[in-house]
Amino acid sequence: MQGERSVRAQVVVVGGGPVGMLVAAELAGYGVDTVLLECRADVSEQPKATTLHARAVQTLARRGHLPGQGYPYTDGAADSTFHFAGLPGLVITAPAREPEPILKCPQAELERHFEERGRAAGVRILREHRVTEVVQEDGGVRVTADGPQGTAVCFAEYVVGADGARSTVRDQAGIASDTHPATVSALMGTVTLAQPDALTKGWHRTPRGWIVAKRDAEGRTHIRTLNCTGAHADRQLPPTLEELHQEVSWIAGRDIAMDEPRWLSRFSDFARLARTYRAGRIFLVGDAAHVHFPIGGQGLSTGVLDALNLGWKLALALAVHGSADAGLLDTYDVERRPVARQVIDHTQAQLALMRPGPELDALRRVFTGILSADREHGHLGDLISAQDTVLPDHTDVSCRATGTFLRNAVLSTADGETDVIGLLHEGRPLLLLFGEGDSGHREAAREWEGILNVVRARPTAEVPHDALLVRPDGYIAWAPGGRDLTEVLSAYFVKGVVPKGVVPAGHP
Repeated sequence: MQGERSVRAQVVVVGGGPVGMLVAAELAGYGVDTVLLECRADVSEQPKATTLHARAVQTLARRGHLPGQGYPYTDGAADSTFHFAGLPGLVITAPAREPEPILKCPQAELERHFEERGRAAGVRILREHRVTEVVQEDGGVRVTADGPQGTAVCFAEYVVGADGARSTVRDQAGIASDTHPATVSALMGTVTLAQPDALTKGWHRTPRGWIVAKRDAEGRTHIRTLNCTGAHADRQLPPTLEELHQEVSWIAGRDIAMDEPRWLSRFSDFARLARTYRAGRIFLVGDAAHVHFPIGGQGLSTGVLDALNLGWKLALALAVHGSADAGLLDTYDVERRPVARQVIDHTQAQLALMRPGPELDALRRVFTGILSADREHGHLGDLISAQDTVLPDHTDVSCRATGTFLRNAVLSTADGETDVIGLLHEGRPLLLLFGEGDSGHREAAREWEGILNVVRARPTAEVPHDALLVRPDGYIAWAPGGRDLTEVLSAYFVKGVVPKGVVPAGHP
């Protein structure tokens, strides 16, 4: 018999794609009672994103979330070739002892991996539950969802909207967005070509647009098209095989016969950026917060970094029952929204280079030279891979290191040799002290030792400081020469409080 049932949790995550599953797994890993609501019955096998860029891969490594076993770490700096606006020659470089700079992994596989980790940590995943209402009330949020057993009414302290571009959570929270209308139309689908060699693997530019083709293990061809003559009259209208056939043939300038269509869909360069990522007790991550033209494989990485930024902050806020500095949760929007704005800007710049008119040929030739010259400096590679991200200064006084990402330095401690990645796996903020002397940093942090992992290491040229405070996501929160350490610790953490899921340093 169907009816209404009540569900209580500390956090409700709405949306079970890879970003929603990751933020739920992060929260549960800290001991946060987490419920995830997903409208689909199972993971969709539809080909979507397949690329995770360097900074997302590096942060996942620090949090112990990389999928699979034996993912390669580099001895020296490692390069991966990529593209910019379909132009070859972009090189993305990762520093020494970091994971390879690009992880190729189908979105469905990544989603399953994060779901498995979330379930193991205690996430309650309710599939086939479609959210219909999100209401903020005194001290919490009420979420109503229709499920196979009737209506579920969830009560939580916080809600995270990871429910995609057409986010119900965003709309229900009344969060407005800045949008850019579509100017192009694009199709995507998997087909069997009548003549398999009619469309070779790779990027194909013609005077009428672009075709990107990739062959799978079963001999089918995954196709994406770009038509720059204008936006489709109805982006919600499902495409057909005949439409894809006509579009591919028109762009190619010859008939390319195909059948056995799967996963047909359409997309465009419509862009959206939520004006805030937080409304009271409601947060947005991933496509619910930002949407852009899917060139450069940056959408999934941007969402993953959203999840890894929000997860530890929300967990700490819950661990202290709201008594942490109120500004800590606000830093999520301050740190992540400008990054999404930048991604939208440079995807629009790439699309401008992709427009097929001959008047752009000279610009494309110039830019091909820029890509070649950029290999030494890595500006564009760091831009695409988010390795250029420096977090904004949340204080009036800081040193140059604050807000930068700490590379995976090898550290020699009393317990043996380790590295930054290994020290951050348990999700605890890290206070690194270098040398045998005491500059007073440990004493200044003594009241926070319940939450800090305090590690003393031998001085190393890789870390030219006598101390560092490192956040769980790998960014430096404090270094000597800036704001007083106790002020920074007070802003981030409450004295002596340990999130339920985090084992104090030195304990089994």
